[in-house]
Amino acid sequence: MRNDDSSQPWLPDVLDGFEQRVLDLPDGESATLIRRRVAGGPDAPSGQRRPAVLYLHGFVDYFFQTHLADAFEARGYRFYGIDLRGYGRSIERGGDREHPNFVPEIAVYSADLEAAARVIGQEEGHSELVGMGHSTGGLIMPLWAAKRPGGVRALVLNSPWLDFNANWFMRGPVTQLMRVAAKVAPMLPISGLKVHYGRALHCDTGGEWDYDLAWKPHDGFPTYPVWFWSIRRWQARLAKGLDLEFPVLMMTSLRRGDPARQHSELLTTDSILDPRQMWRLAPKLGSDVEVRALEGAAHDMSLSPRPVRDRFIQETLDWLDRVTG
Repeated sequence: MRNDDSSQPWLPDVLDGFEQRVLDLPDGESATLIRRRVAGGPDAPSGQRRPAVLYLHGFVDYFFQTHLADAFEARGYRFYGIDLRGYGRSIERGGDREHPNFVPEIAVYSADLEAAARVIGQEEGHSELVGMGHSTGGLIMPLWAAKRPGGVRALVLNSPWLDFNANWFMRGPVTQLMRVAAKVAPMLPISGLKVHYGRALHCDTGGEWDYDLAWKPHDGFPTYPVWFWSIRRWQARLAKGLDLEFPVLMMTSLRRGDPARQHSELLTTDSILDPRQMWRLAPKLGSDVEVRALEGAAHDMSLSPRPVRDRFIQETLDWLDRVTG
């Protein structure tokens, strides 16, 4: 068993100007922590120590949003991204390389986040930590934060996956079928992603963003009953209430888009999840939750067209300034 993160050096990252560090986990798996090589920026407050920010990606995703890191660093927040075990940079080091983005129980990701928080706090010297989670990361991050009172200063959720975006049949009978299948056929491939949103994002198919299609393919990776049932159990746990004791900002698109077809609003609506579900469940997170919905925002709000993504970043930073003092 490994648990000595201090043995791993910071090495040059695939992103220009960034570096990465392997996080060895107690169960023999590993995650990857990413940071900009030089902290801060021209507008960083002189002599002011603001909390560090830990960014957690979604499903079929990894950290590549350099513009997000730059904006936070320029405001004085040291910014870190993490690729969970089996995601992005961590895929080739995983014990189960045949099943990227897969774990049978998403609660294990708490170990990945704890390892990152330990490096950021004990070695990087940050006394306060802000969590930032997108989509599936927006489910995992609050569940982790709820188990470490006093360990998180604030939380930003970018289109969090708090419920199953489907009709009553999928949400009811099919979900129960997955509960049974998780026991009798846990590794039966059940689905990938629709390609439309990914194709709209990527520069090779008319989008704005250049990222590794081996780590973030348009049609995603297969999902399995045991994974899906874990997601649904933890969504149900969140729906009962987490009672988070710190401020939470939930940012969503104003409108839902159709994920199953090509259309002109793939990047100006949430064409993966349903914002109405997020709004309904927001009060279950805690007593200090602020919800903001932006017209023209994509599912990953940081990848929305300008000027909406600039507004998302600006409003997030202004909120953080206010709640962290």
